[in-house]
Amino acid sequence: MQFLVAAGQKSAVQIHEMKFLSAKALDGLFNRKAFHRHLADFLKADLHMPQRTHHDFAGNTLLMMPAWNDRFLGVKTATVAPGNGALGKPVVHAVYTLFDAQTGEPLLQMDGQRLTALRTATASALAAKQLARPDARHLLVVGAGALCPELIRAHAFELPIEEVSIWNRNPDRARQVARCFSEVSLRVNVAENLAAAAAQADVISCATPSAEPLLHGSWIRPGTHIDLVGSYRPDLREADDELIRKADVWLDNPAAVVESGDIAVPLKNGVLTEARIKGTLREILSGTCELRQSAEQITVFKSVGYALEDLAAATWFFAKKKEKA
Repeated sequence: MQFLVAAGQKSAVQIHEMKFLSAKALDGLFNRKAFHRHLADFLKADLHMPQRTHHDFAGNTLLMMPAWNDRFLGVKTATVAPGNGALGKPVVHAVYTLFDAQTGEPLLQMDGQRLTALRTATASALAAKQLARPDARHLLVVGAGALCPELIRAHAFELPIEEVSIWNRNPDRARQVARCFSEVSLRVNVAENLAAAAAQADVISCATPSAEPLLHGSWIRPGTHIDLVGSYRPDLREADDELIRKADVWLDNPAAVVESGDIAVPLKNGVLTEARIKGTLREILSGTCELRQSAEQITVFKSVGYALEDLAAATWFFAKKKEKA
């Protein structure tokens, strides 16, 4: 805590010295079971989230994502640089700031990149728990970026996953991620052929900044659940029209219908109708929308990034930090 005394005054103004939680610090506090439960419960509550703002710069994107409830206000400031993969750097960089909603006082800042990875993977897995077949055992992850390991861990926590395949444009990167799981019970392998791997998977989680569809409907067998994470702009797509035509769709939040090419383009072209968009993540978790109806149904969960998930994650870490203090 710091204090500032103005010249000629006897009173002191208290200045809050805000703490920062690094990625390592977040990992040190993390408990998967408690974190998953907190997000599922938090997202059912009364929350407020204005539409996030986008600003393009130098071929990259700046995102500002606020959300609040009666106790907390949070804002994530993130940059997305699709070309960073070729440079061996993360595509997403971010900082999250948590405030007291009653006083406006800043409470805590944390590594937004790590926060994003943990909450995104958790949201995907919570949705998959409700939308995938209950006997889903083979997970395919498309894209071996920073999110890939978390998608594997989160899905394996919520579903009876026994085998994981990883496909990446650079197979060496996929092999690097696979080696991280050498000591766990999961069988993790590198998929050389994406079409063949997609045809064998029960759940496919795709997390790439691809401008052209990577997943084709002709590859997907009945009963598969598809988790689409990467497309956050109308000019980015991970799934082709045929896949969307064959599937029923759920969204992390309604903004996906305009923000993601995976949804906006098929809607515009008539490939997807609003009637086949069955609900949002909040509705999935609260049981207020239709879920999987048959073992043969192909389900798609499309996420574009959800500020309420960030707030849920940040408040959980804030509480854990206070417990440790």
